[in-house]
Amino acid sequence: MSRKIQIDVPDELFAQLMQVAEAMGISNPEEAATVGLAEWVLRRKSELDDRDPNEKYVVNEALDELLERKK
Repeated sequence: MSRKIQIDVPDELFAQLMQVAEAMGISNPEEAATVGLAEWVLRRKSELDDRDPNEKYVVNEALDELLERKK
């Protein structure tokens, strides 16, 4: 299952996202944004886990799988 999120980004950020997507061999900026979001969530999750192990939460498994495929 997946959910759709629509966001507006400044032209400069979108251009940078396109550059990164092309350089990484990612098919489109939307997919690059999904990878970036997944990485951001994982970093924040790690920070939260380090603060208080009792407050751990589970990251969407689909995002974890996407990151693994991109390595």
